[in-house]
Amino acid sequence: MNTARSDGPWKGTEHPGPSDARRSRLLTSERTGTAVDNSRPFGAHLRISWWKPLAVILVPPLVMLVLQVVLYQVVGVIEGSDDPMSATLTPLKLLAINISIGAAGVLAILLLVWIAKVPWRSLISFPRAFDARRLTYYLTGAALLVGAGIGVVALVAPDAPGWTAFGLTGTTIGVLVVTVLTTPLQSTGEELMFRSAALPAAASWVRAVRPGLGVGLVVSGLGFAVLHGSADPWLFGYYTFIGISTGLMAIISGGIEAPVAFHVANNVLFGIVNTVMADGQPYAIDRSTDSGDATLLILGAVNIAMVVLVWLRERRARATSADQPHQGR
Repeated sequence: MNTARSDGPWKGTEHPGPSDARRSRLLTSERTGTAVDNSRPFGAHLRISWWKPLAVILVPPLVMLVLQVVLYQVVGVIEGSDDPMSATLTPLKLLAINISIGAAGVLAILLLVWIAKVPWRSLISFPRAFDARRLTYYLTGAALLVGAGIGVVALVAPDAPGWTAFGLTGTTIGVLVVTVLTTPLQSTGEELMFRSAALPAAASWVRAVRPGLGVGLVVSGLGFAVLHGSADPWLFGYYTFIGISTGLMAIISGGIEAPVAFHVANNVLFGIVNTVMADGQPYAIDRSTDSGDATLLILGAVNIAMVVLVWLRERRARATSADQPHQGR
């Protein structure tokens, strides 16, 4: 004989269906003034109006570009350069790039918080809290993987990245200092723009979780590639792959510690190698057509290895968490 049951606020013999539960969650979100849906994973946890993702996806990159042009002009005046928009990276130009991208990342978070009433902490990690130990673990793993990738490139195709010869000058020291001190801000800014803001914002266009995550990954990955401004098929494909890979890291781990760690390790280590292997001269970023080649597959493998590392670590963490209640009995 079936008896009436009571499960929390739902009383009586009839239990809520999926549509009722969804309506309850949305009503709760409206009452608390937040667009976060606690029943959904990181990356698909926002429920916001259709136009708000457009603002989050488009405005911060445009502000970044304008700010970068302005700072380049200021640097040109300071350095007395005839071509302040050249691709050659002096210490001040690298600083201008890093500041503009870092500021755009913060803007993306503030914009989403403002227009959608999203708690900023939920854009960093969700539903768990930010975990500094995760960041340290993933930073160590990423440094080892990226270092291995650089080593393989140096052995297989040392000319592909544009390395010439080891050199150490005053300019080299200046670029190294700026790289070590401010490139982490640049890398974090890109992750805030695309993994913290653009990914969940775009995913909100689709109600179903998995398709929504797919849309978020594609939109944020393509946006990341477009921002890097390369018409070369190899480079555009590689940047898109990086964007999707770091997006997967964020979704799997429920936060941006892993993608930030990977991005920081990648940009800092490559920045250091590119600087010291430029024969003492400022190195240039070449993203023109035919500037990429199949050696990027090596770096693509590094991205895959990092995604696997994150998956293994998070699976182990979930297993440990599941065992803890049993150990306490």
